[in-house]
Amino acid sequence: MKGRNIAALLVIAAVAFVGSMFIAKDASAVPGFARQTGHSCTTCHYQSFPSLNSFGRAFKAGGYTQIGGQKKIEDEGLSIPDVLNLSLVVKLRYQSTNGDTKAGTDRGAIQIPDEAAIMAGGRGGEHIGFLLERGLKESGGFDNFKLIFPFDMGGTTIAVGAFTTADQGPAYGFETLNTGAIKIHKPYGEGVATSAQQYTGLNGPAATGIVLYGASDMFFINASLWGPSHSDDIPSGLNLAQYIRAAVTPNLGGWDTAIGAQLYTGETKLGEAASATYVVQGTAFDLQLLGEVGGMNLGVYATYATVPKAGTDGKTYAIASATGDKSATSIAVNLGVIPNKASVGFVYLTGKKGATSKDVETRTLITGVYDITQNAKLQLDYALLGGDADQKTAYGYTNKTTLMLFSAF
Repeated sequence: MKGRNIAALLVIAAVAFVGSMFIAKDASAVPGFARQTGHSCTTCHYQSFPSLNSFGRAFKAGGYTQIGGQKKIEDEGLSIPDVLNLSLVVKLRYQSTNGDTKAGTDRGAIQIPDEAAIMAGGRGGEHIGFLLERGLKESGGFDNFKLIFPFDMGGTTIAVGAFTTADQGPAYGFETLNTGAIKIHKPYGEGVATSAQQYTGLNGPAATGIVLYGASDMFFINASLWGPSHSDDIPSGLNLAQYIRAAVTPNLGGWDTAIGAQLYTGETKLGEAASATYVVQGTAFDLQLLGEVGGMNLGVYATYATVPKAGTDGKTYAIASATGDKSATSIAVNLGVIPNKASVGFVYLTGKKGATSKDVETRTLITGVYDITQNAKLQLDYALLGGDADQKTAYGYTNKTTLMLFSAF
């Protein structure tokens, strides 16, 4: 029965693919920033959202303040769009795994929606930008929020801001590469730890902090103070951990190139008790190449990350394995077979989870994406878990098939 269900869904995907060929290709971009700037999705995104190109990186570095498509309300000390820009982001998904429980995704799960969120953001003034995400399926406050104060210093943007995130890590303060350094910026959708940062946990903890960054078309540097918590009250004072991110972003022989590194270090005391001391350690390196081969867009992404074993000093290690060092290396390739319309991708990761034996794990992902419109994409992923570690016991399955419609309005 499950095989027939998957076959039926593949037929539906094929019908959607063919039907979408008759949909106008100049559809609206993701509305929030598109309405503000007057630009389409492909102006800022590489192949498919949310991956960014050089223009998208510049817009983000500017704190989302660039305006062009909207009227402004201006006065002394005031310069804002004439409307508040909102977007609805929704993921509809069918997911199937090969576990033995005959329940949940092992049975085949229709998730409508898998995720849904209201996003608001953009220009709050000439030197004020913000971004807010509020999930519609969960209760609570802001899932992700940042407030940025950018200043143009003659080709280099210098900015300071504050941020809080439920699950994006301290890189949420400012990150522009598509390597998976931050969860929401990767050229593939499957969430089975297919970037080295994600596998080691570096890009996933809750984080609240203060960010200072500088960015130009040749580099960016992010220096953040943060704590691994997502709350409206963090009694830590300024005793916070440090996150340092740096990347060079030159254009080499027609290839938009980025080479970067991340450093997670320090410790922070969250709460009044002396035992509530959190230690954060880890490093990551990444490479990104965006270019063209045979008239087709090609993205190549490589990542390496490592997190040392947790100490035995009575402190809490926010990102660490209790039994050994944790590390991973990943390589991803994404080819745009139809420019700004359809792409195929392949990801391979090998990692060590820090176990005392049989700790090698692998991840293989094959993915295909078709942009029905610029702000709605259909994606099919097949993920395979391997290595000498027992994946079936650890995760409940060894392969996963995901069909997802990801759209923003």
